Amino acid sequence: MIAATMANGLRPTRAELANGAVILAQESGTVPAVSINATFFAGSAQDPPALPGVAYLTRRVIDRGAAHRSAVQIADALDDRGVSLRVSAARDMFSVSCDCLSEDVNDLLALIADIIREPLFPQAELDKRRIEAITSVRQDDDNPAVRSIDTLVQTLYGANHPYGRRFKGTAATLNSIRREQLVEFHRRHLQPASLRLAIVGDIDPRAAVDSAAPLFEGWRGGPVNGEVHPAPPMPGSRQVVREWMPGKTQSDIGYGFTAIRRLDPRYYRYWMMNNILGQFGLGGRLADNIRERQGMAYYAYSTLEARVLEGPLIIRAGVDPANVERTLEAIDTEVAELGRTGPTVAEFEDTRESLIGSIPRMLETNEGIGEFLLAAEQFGLGLDHDRRLPGLLRDVTLEDVHEAAAELLDPSRASIVVAGPSENGRW
Repeated sequence: MIAATMANGLRPTRAELANGAVILAQESGTVPAVSINATFFAGSAQDPPALPGVAYLTRRVIDRGAAHRSAVQIADALDDRGVSLRVSAARDMFSVSCDCLSEDVNDLLALIADIIREPLFPQAELDKRRIEAITSVRQDDDNPAVRSIDTLVQTLYGANHPYGRRFKGTAATLNSIRREQLVEFHRRHLQPASLRLAIVGDIDPRAAVDSAAPLFEGWRGGPVNGEVHPAPPMPGSRQVVREWMPGKTQSDIGYGFTAIRRLDPRYYRYWMMNNILGQFGLGGRLADNIRERQGMAYYAYSTLEARVLEGPLIIRAGVDPANVERTLEAIDTEVAELGRTGPTVAEFEDTRESLIGSIPRMLETNEGIGEFLLAAEQFGLGLDHDRRLPGLLRDVTLEDVHEAAAELLDPSRASIVVAGPSENGRW
């Protein structure tokens, strides 16, 4: 059972193939279900600088035909087994995953191997998916919540940084992307040396590895792209951008800083600091002030993204347009106060125990276990990371968290984007 698995800690079977691909298999639970996740550690950060959206469009087309299966055959194989294939892409990650019955694991592994090894990117499918992608981008442009974060990210990193470019691209760049660019993205970045495959569920781990290995060990490719991206610029002063969206009934605020890399030794203190600021309970200090005490926001919280490069700490709030300035003042107050005085003893102890207590919940599902193992593999955290994580959090001191807050949380260096209608007719 998963509970028993967690009591003993995760102990996955790991195999590294000669081509660099890594297979991880972990038994969990008594339900006859398995989660399969084939992840490449490459994403929109590897888009050509002049063509943002290549990874996103690749994600939309990669499952629409392979060397040994047409799009119809792929769809039929999934439908026959009641399986939905998930294809996702992010800044540093591209994955093809699914959940299936134990009896179907070998068939689904073979299907996924066909899709990721030899996608055809048929022109007709590309043309169809391109239209859908452009529609999605236009919907995002009309959504204040998405617009505020897209513009904030560009403001934080700059339009030329891999993290600052539009993840989905624009209507213009999506129109300019040709099939050759998808083929080249696959050839350069979705290759065996960057593949990590997690198989989790009602399986014999050794047997699962033995079944998967022949599907990938004959795949030949070059070394992982070692391109080094620059650290993002550090804003020296406060930046405020207004995105006017007439006709909207809500304004959305994105307020952020560039923080640290996942492998920075300070990561765990930053994680705890962010939890106190905008995660603990119903949204930490931010939600307690802005939503609960003042009743100004539909939502208010913060996130700290764990990335290869310096990830962002982003505060988000959705408010009535009339409350934008008051909400910004409240965010400034909480940011400045935590940066100046640090957390209270009670906040520190409660958030540490909350994070430690959340570890079993992170591993309640096969999918969650697979994602945890893949992240540990990506960042070289070790197969015993789940067992060491409580100790890593307990090693963080109150002074460490205060230091992290003092390093980052300064309203005078914040980047802020407000997307929505003007306040009372003024902008």
